[in-house]
Amino acid sequence: MSKPTVLLPAQMPALVIEQLAARYELVELATAENPDKELSDCADRVRAIATQGTAIDRAFMQALPNLQIVANFGVGYDKVDAKAAADLGIIVTNTPDVLNAEVADTTIALLLMTVRQLPQADQHVRKGLWPAQSFPLTPSSLQGRSIGIVGMGRIGEAIAHRLESFGVAISYHARNCRDHLSYPYFSDIVALASAVDTLVVIVPGGTATHHMINKEVLEALGKNGILINVARGSVVDEQALIQALENKVIYSAGLDVFENEPAVPQALIDMEHVVLLPHVGSASEPTRNAMSQLVVDNVVAWLENGTAITPVAETPLSGS
Repeated sequence: MSKPTVLLPAQMPALVIEQLAARYELVELATAENPDKELSDCADRVRAIATQGTAIDRAFMQALPNLQIVANFGVGYDKVDAKAAADLGIIVTNTPDVLNAEVADTTIALLLMTVRQLPQADQHVRKGLWPAQSFPLTPSSLQGRSIGIVGMGRIGEAIAHRLESFGVAISYHARNCRDHLSYPYFSDIVALASAVDTLVVIVPGGTATHHMINKEVLEALGKNGILINVARGSVVDEQALIQALENKVIYSAGLDVFENEPAVPQALIDMEHVVLLPHVGSASEPTRNAMSQLVVDNVVAWLENGTAITPVAETPLSGS
């Protein structure tokens, strides 16, 4: 029997490529001379897709009549039309849990960097300015701040647990109250923003959360407010944020994600009081390797055993 065919619509980590290539026929569109022809030639053979950041919509899946699984690299899978996959009987998997600690650690680091202007202090030394002038006192401190977490999934809880050690007040907004948590719950995000001076955003992307951090939320956060976004760039109305920062509606922001990344608005780059990271929340070799392995394991489990290790909520299939 011929090997099952696995399609890679875009470049994937080396670990994914090496392990899948050892078991299956691998079609890599990123390295194909004629991707459209390559896709057309293999369409009937493709049983699995391994993807990262590529739009996999209903039409794409329908063009692959024997497709059974879409294994997404990353927790967020907003680029994959999971509802369409469910309609078509295709399972979608993601890579939860293995990156929780890394993203939570990055979030705390980004928060501290933003509150205390630590990247700016680093540049003060590197530019040789310290001998002539001490770095100015930062207007804000983490001490005494109240943190509102927007999104209280696995990563949100990991962030909250780390924040507890700093002695800050913690509250949160999510679709539903988490009964096992003692933090105050706000069903309305504007009310949460009004009650805190720092918002940490860690929700999935997609239409349901598009621009949920908008002008009204930022105004409610107030002039001492700090926004930390480690979710998706689409969650924040970027133009509203720029205006809020320029007009001192809020104090500062720490951003790991952007609406049209890797393009970052020049207005944000020019602001000396904000901290910008190039979407590195989970970007360590150990964590990315663990994510890669989970992509492989999901594909192998499905193709060889008819099971899935981490199916997403829209496609809770266990096999057929």
